[in-house]
Amino acid sequence: MTTPEFLRTPDENFVDLEGFNYEPHYVDINGLRMHYIDEGPRDGQVVLMLHGMPTWSYLYRHIIKDMTAAGYRCIAPDHIGFGRSDKVTDANWYNIAQHTANMKTLIEKLDLREITILVQDWGGPIGLAQAARMPERFCRLVIMNTWLHHAGYEYTPGILQWIEQWKPGGLLEASVPEKFSLGGLMVMATGRMTPQETLRPSLMGETPLYIGESADVKKAYDAPFHGMGRVSHAGPYRFPMSIPAHDAVSGDSVNQEENFALINALQIPVHFMWGVDDFVFVTDWGRKWSSLIPHSTFEEIVGARHFLQDTHGSQIAARLLAHIR
Repeated sequence: MTTPEFLRTPDENFVDLEGFNYEPHYVDINGLRMHYIDEGPRDGQVVLMLHGMPTWSYLYRHIIKDMTAAGYRCIAPDHIGFGRSDKVTDANWYNIAQHTANMKTLIEKLDLREITILVQDWGGPIGLAQAARMPERFCRLVIMNTWLHHAGYEYTPGILQWIEQWKPGGLLEASVPEKFSLGGLMVMATGRMTPQETLRPSLMGETPLYIGESADVKKAYDAPFHGMGRVSHAGPYRFPMSIPAHDAVSGDSVNQEENFALINALQIPVHFMWGVDDFVFVTDWGRKWSSLIPHSTFEEIVGARHFLQDTHGSQIAARLLAHIR
């Protein structure tokens, strides 16, 4: 298979990120480097953590810290196009079936077993596909603010708005990264600053003032693409355009629906942990999904938005450890 054209983020982009001083590891995916964090004892039980859009393994920094301290082996990959992984420049290369195949390769090359998997956002369809198709490798699921496409699923106004913003000429498609960065988006999305403090001045040609924690977070989420231009953003651009409500083929909707049934039938422990202030994947949907898995647990993470790992990671780790014990 021919390796597509790609960019590689300079290592210096990842120096001095607050709370994230981890050694990089890589697997080869048809000539592309896929990065992952591998922390904790080699013989510890595996906790696999999958991110979505527009994040990377940095999203799990608090959970990695707490779970490794408890003796677990924490593995957090970056999808191709994100984080320290290579950035394929052809947007048409990216689709959910490709991301799913990449993750399967990583799991098999590392021969991960007895996996507790944490998924959120696009980490849900990509990660839960692994448990659905290779259930013998998994022992526990933690499902956070995500979904699997299926007949009857109601896409919220928040999801439909997100798609519109990333279509050609949409607010974010036209602004990232020339006017507004993904790091600025994450500062805003996690509630550290308001749109009036971040997005509005950016669109007006002004420079928002990021200080303290907001500056650290912006730097970390900008790091994978800093200095690399718009062409490096093909991966993030494609995720919103792959939502099955917009593109059923790119979104791998047929397999998502099959995986939905397979996941709901698993008999391993399943824990839903839901950020209740998420307008994309709302709490009512999380509760409905949990009700389809009678042995599952459902917990609200009060005050958390869509990216609950970033803002409430220690609480998530504590709840997970309590379930395991």
